[in-house]
Amino acid sequence: MEIDYSLYLVTDRGFLKNISLSKAVEDAILGGVTLVQLREKNISTREFYKLALEIKEVTHHYNIPFIINDRLDIAQAVDADGVHLGQSDMPLTAARRILGKNKIIGISAGTVEEAVDAEKNSADYVGIGTVFFTGTKKDIDTPIGVGGVRRIYNSINIPAVAIGGISQDNFKDVLSTGVDGISVISAILGKEDIKSAARNLKMS
Repeated sequence: MEIDYSLYLVTDRGFLKNISLSKAVEDAILGGVTLVQLREKNISTREFYKLALEIKEVTHHYNIPFIINDRLDIAQAVDADGVHLGQSDMPLTAARRILGKNKIIGISAGTVEEAVDAEKNSADYVGIGTVFFTGTKKDIDTPIGVGGVRRIYNSINIPAVAIGGISQDNFKDVLSTGVDGISVISAILGKEDIKSAARNLKMS
């Protein structure tokens, strides 16, 4: 399957204003989101499973790839299109053995070494970041900036999206590095008009 990484939405229900996550995801897709990752850190496995089924129904209605953050068990249970793993999650090689070659596996990378290792171990794409300071990840030291994105992206030959603090004000600078897309949370879900917010972030 040919994947369009240009506008990659990562979910966080904490940003939503009087709207369900499924409705927010649908509005984002109608605005131009091309890939959706369900990210949930503080709910039970049963709740995560139920929510994943709801969101998958929306993404598959619009033929948008659906990725689960971290949880291979949830990805398998709902037959998601893939998973996104951080550096402290299950090793990519083990995840590939479990999910098989037809599922999408993305890896977070903050250094050239991590990105090169991800490519070597058959990741489908890399999430490069954190690019700028962000309210979503409070445990980072120093953002890598646009220069860091360019350096990491130029070291690999697989698709990559940039993530972390990307907004309407800076996304064009990030895209100037040549990355295949941008990954955002609050720049879409934190806005009153989600559809317009997504539309305003499209590569153009």
